[in-house]
Amino acid sequence: MAWERKMMRTVRVRNERKTGVLAGLLTAVASVNASVGSMDLINETAQSVVRDITIYADDADHMDHVIEAIRTNTGTRVLEVRDEVLALHTKGKIAIRSRFPIDSIATLRRVYTPGVAEVCLKIADDPSLARLYTSISHMVAIVTDGTAVLGLGDIGPLASMPVMEGKAMLMETMVGLSGMPILLNTKDPEEIIKAVYAISPTFAAIQLEDISAPRCFEIEERLQAMLDIPVLHDDQHGTAVVSTAALTVAANRAGVALDKVKIGQIGLGAAGNAIGKMLMRLTGNPVLGADLNGEAVARFVREGGIASNLKEIMAECDIVVATTGVPNLIKPEMVRKGQVILALSNPNAEIDPDVALAHGAAFAADGKSVNNVLGFPGIFRGAVDSNSPRITHEMLIAAMEVLVRMTPAGELMPNPLDKKVHQEVARAVAETAMKQGIARAEYVPYVEG
Repeated sequence: MAWERKMMRTVRVRNERKTGVLAGLLTAVASVNASVGSMDLINETAQSVVRDITIYADDADHMDHVIEAIRTNTGTRVLEVRDEVLALHTKGKIAIRSRFPIDSIATLRRVYTPGVAEVCLKIADDPSLARLYTSISHMVAIVTDGTAVLGLGDIGPLASMPVMEGKAMLMETMVGLSGMPILLNTKDPEEIIKAVYAISPTFAAIQLEDISAPRCFEIEERLQAMLDIPVLHDDQHGTAVVSTAALTVAANRAGVALDKVKIGQIGLGAAGNAIGKMLMRLTGNPVLGADLNGEAVARFVREGGIASNLKEIMAECDIVVATTGVPNLIKPEMVRKGQVILALSNPNAEIDPDVALAHGAAFAADGKSVNNVLGFPGIFRGAVDSNSPRITHEMLIAAMEVLVRMTPAGELMPNPLDKKVHQEVARAVAETAMKQGIARAEYVPYVEG
């Protein structure tokens, strides 16, 4: 299917206005095992029709074959091939903009010298006023060393910037937070901790992103102990919130009670470890955990899990979650009738959901259906607005419960573009902080604009 492909191009074609030309073009694309996404009508005359057609392929060589197949279709002329993804990223996807126009000397004197000095002195006398009189109250650092980016692995901090920009865009668009990408040119946990601690006065919260395990565990734990603002490694806790919500919805649909069945977690990196821990705290029962890394398994066991392996989990567990990054790890013959399987690795899952269902699974889904954007914007907005010093397990569970409640019938997750979902997550997180007695500000819901 289109969203399973790794490369996308927009091809502008002029087709002769004859019966079968467009059908032949689509057949040509399908014949080389590629996929078609959207088709936009650009222009039409009595003799021809110009369309922009989105094409998905596996890689560059595959895309070249697809374009050639389109070129050789009778009645079709390729006018242009565009990379819309690169075009969208040109010069970056975010920018810092002024909230007020500086259109007079009087305004200049208010926002800068001499007027700004008065504000500086007020904050010097009472540091808490920084939340009122500066952007700190809505600034979130998005910090990475580029060691665990998407499914790409250790590609370095510079190459991770497009992802960090995307996170910042989502924060601003969904809940109005100002995410600031911070790229750290070091893999040393000590240096990372020192750097984040040093810049922390700028921000209301710290989002750790794409930092590889096991270093991410120590970095998050120590920074949270050092700082009185929330520190959250999204690859752990954001993923756990969204995945556990999806699993709850899937279990409900399959008629399975999470606290009455055996659960297995395959892959115990940052995401898998956090998902397993959240499930154990949610159900009160141990989760079977499997990983090729013995240290990862030992860590999971210390958290209350049970050491296991792929074969045992597939043979014994009613619910299976996989976060290994290994395509097709789960073989069709391993699937047991009635199992619930979430194979969450992107871009290619441990088992295709359709294959799992065909071999007896009661419910199956992959990572394309479980979008992290449903978690971190609202979680951070609620924590920041309540001025909480940290994000607790209870706050994360509150966010998860909102996602379950707001999932439409027949869907696995809410629409990630529905801003009401993010607002409700923020509200639930903030109200939980107040109930726990850690909120340091009266919660006022964010209003867009």
